Amino acid sequence: VQLQASGGGLVQAGGSLRLSCVASRRTYGTYAMAWFRQAPGKEREPVAEISRNGANTRYADSVKGRFTISRDNAKNTVYLQMNSLKPEDTAVYYCAADYGRILTATDWEYSYWGQGTEVTVSS
Repeated sequence: VQLQASGGGLVQAGGSLRLSCVASRRTYGTYAMAWFRQAPGKEREPVAEISRNGANTRYADSVKGRFTISRDNAKNTVYLQMNSLKPEDTAVYYCAADYGRILTATDWEYSYWGQGTEVTVSS
C-alpha cells in the first residue's frame, strides 16, 4: 500500500491543523492506520492509531485530549485533527499502515510508511 500525507504547515501556538493521509489500496479497510512524528534531533515517536473499522483508537500521552485520529474508509483516508498546538509538536508527521493489525496496549509495529508532512508550531 502506498500512503500520501498532506496538510502540514506553519501555525501559531494554540492553533489547529488537520493532516490527511490517502492510501492507494482498495482494501484499505483491512489496514490499521497510525500517525507518527519525528522532531529535529529526536527519534520517531508514535502519536495515534486507529483500528481497521475506526471503532478503537489509541494516543500517546503527549497528545491526549488535543489530537483526534479518524478515518473514512470510503475515501481510503485517515485524518489527524490537531488542536491546541504547542511548539513541542513541531515535527515531520508520518502516516503508517499495517495489514490486519489489532490494536494493543504494548507495541506500535507498523509495516508501511508514507512520506512525511512537516508541521511547525511557532511560539
